Amino acid sequence: MFCLQETKAQDDQVQKALEPLSGNYHIYSNSAEKKGYSGVAIISKSAPISVLKDIGIAEHDTEGRVLTAEYDDFYLVNVYVPNSGDGLKRLEYRSTWDEAFLDYLNGLRAQKPVIVTGDMNVAHSAIDLARPTENYNKTAGFTQVEIDGLDRMLNCGFIDSYRLLNPDRVQYSFWSARFGARAKNLGWRIDYFLVDERWKDRIKDAFILDQETGSDHCPIGVVLG
Repeated sequence: MFCLQETKAQDDQVQKALEPLSGNYHIYSNSAEKKGYSGVAIISKSAPISVLKDIGIAEHDTEGRVLTAEYDDFYLVNVYVPNSGDGLKRLEYRSTWDEAFLDYLNGLRAQKPVIVTGDMNVAHSAIDLARPTENYNKTAGFTQVEIDGLDRMLNCGFIDSYRLLNPDRVQYSFWSARFGARAKNLGWRIDYFLVDERWKDRIKDAFILDQETGSDHCPIGVVLG
């Protein structure tokens, strides 16, 4: 399975762009009302039982940020979490969104295990970004409000699969396009596979392909047994 975030495309554009894969994969997407903004997609060899867009709350369902695929024994949730913005202008909205999203996940978890993946737009701890002191409570992605939001998810039954298997490793999944950040490795780990704690023993590998270029983010992955 592949999950894409920030597709910046309408659903018909996603289908057209990924048409070469359609013979072997099932392709689903959720686009924002605003064209050229946000958007997520799931590419799966196995057909899901059902696919659900958004989280069912009007104020959070216009930006194409969540796509859920239901399979026999789990839900896969692909998410592009709102960025708190320059000057933290969307931090209050972000806090509200985090709370609503967690409520949504808890509803799914009451039915079967859940895997959440995507751009969470938060570095969880100092090891997850190159310059923690300079950015703490000043830059979107490393404020205490955002960290607390991720903490609540982890405390509600999710495991950061990468950090579980790589407790001390420094690797990043995002580098700003400005200031030559990637060449200097001034990065952030803000992309995650959060695995339901009921599946902890099934986590066999979790990795970041930080040598892959072509975007300000790089691919991440998890292997479940």
